[in-house]
Amino acid sequence: MPEDRIARRALLATGAAAALTVGRVSFAAAADGAPETRTLRGTLPPGAPDFVYVPVDVPRGVRELRVSYTYDRPSVPAGTPGNALDIGLFDERGTGLGGEGFRGWSGGARTEFFVRADEATPGYVPGPVRPGVWHIALGPYAVAPRGLSYEITVTLTYGEPGTTAPVSYPPSSARGRGRAWYRGDCHLHSWYSDGRRTPAEIGTLARAAGLDFINTSEHNTHAGHGAWAKVAGDDLLVLLGEEVTTRNGHVLALGTRPGTFVDWRYRARDNRFGRFAREIRQAGGLVIPAHPHATCVGCSWKFGFGEADAVEVWNGPYTPDDEVALAAWDATLRGGTGKWLPAVGNSDAHRDPDVVGLPQTVVLADGLTREAIQEGIRAGRVYVAESSAVSLSLSVSGGRGRRAGIGERLAVAADAPVTVRLEVTGAPGCTVRFVTDEGVILTSAPLPESGAGVVEWGTTPSYAAYVRAEVRHEATAPPLPGTLAALTNPVFLGRG
Repeated sequence: MPEDRIARRALLATGAAAALTVGRVSFAAAADGAPETRTLRGTLPPGAPDFVYVPVDVPRGVRELRVSYTYDRPSVPAGTPGNALDIGLFDERGTGLGGEGFRGWSGGARTEFFVRADEATPGYVPGPVRPGVWHIALGPYAVAPRGLSYEITVTLTYGEPGTTAPVSYPPSSARGRGRAWYRGDCHLHSWYSDGRRTPAEIGTLARAAGLDFINTSEHNTHAGHGAWAKVAGDDLLVLLGEEVTTRNGHVLALGTRPGTFVDWRYRARDNRFGRFAREIRQAGGLVIPAHPHATCVGCSWKFGFGEADAVEVWNGPYTPDDEVALAAWDATLRGGTGKWLPAVGNSDAHRDPDVVGLPQTVVLADGLTREAIQEGIRAGRVYVAESSAVSLSLSVSGGRGRRAGIGERLAVAADAPVTVRLEVTGAPGCTVRFVTDEGVILTSAPLPESGAGVVEWGTTPSYAAYVRAEVRHEATAPPLPGTLAALTNPVFLGRG
């Protein structure tokens, strides 16, 4: 049982965003074919690199590779990070950035995993255990002041390798209703990463929430893409993707081609995000920073928005960090011209009691297909609602019968009078706010118990470069506004 202790000086010299290779686990094929087990112990000090790789020498004839690990979790003073150690696996093709050798990632969700040709732990890719140097990837997410001591146990089982079954993926279209508003949740986690629900359970909950489409978004793995074929149907489009979970923020790869893996092993200062944003698009996906102002360690978005196609401003039950994200997004609209980022909202549901479809992204699309949904999001024809009970219709009209809706521009003269109209259903007791580049410009009386109402406001493009709508619940801590029930993307006014 070798022990590997790493010098603090060596770690600091490597740099926090770099990687380090430590120890080695060696096997020689057992003469009698009996399983073999090796154990490695080590300690990581504060300042450890983001990723530490443990080489494993895998001989010929291995049927299954199994890994388990433990690490200490000492008590720490309030406000001091404790120990958190993620884990994953790369095969004999190596650990190079881009993931050619990637075989799986479970983060901190599991204490053991296995891979073999015919099966693998959820989050890991089935396939032959070929001879060569494999690497266990450790991600010290946080290290306590006294260090992080770990123990890794590797077991090899010998025998015939078995066969890897072909993988089926969900279709890229569902029946749909032609050009219509479609409801979706693009940020969900199953047991293929750190969720606790099966894909089938998520599918049931999505249908119950009135959703038309969902997007898979497991942390740093594509291994579950093939598990969703039976979940999809004529009534539910399943898009495939990933939540790329870096140390400087998380980004949704939405609707990539089946089997697409996007690497996450870099920080903003490495100047590598642009490469992987382009990879997402080349794989047919959208780039959507998730919960950009979340307060959890590593969650706050630090890569900028130059590569983004949209931004998630509402994540799960509405909280103060969503309010910050909404305000920061609104500030980017103030010019009213040029490129702008549409806003979306998703549940980020992991387990009970997380609610699938709270909130949901509602998209005006030409059909229920991957391409149509993505085009609707990219164009900003989107509003966000807390449930399928809430529906909105925002339009601006004026100038000889011209009309524009969410995500569009009403191209009329600067002094042309225009009428903003919002129709709401499903929001009893809520108030409507119209927001322009000058801020909140109108707040309605509470909607009746029926939850339905119409709010109108007159303006001109010279006064308002854009207008968007918010529907909010009653405030519980004035002067802070109430939580959102729904919000729209803007309608832009004027010739631009």
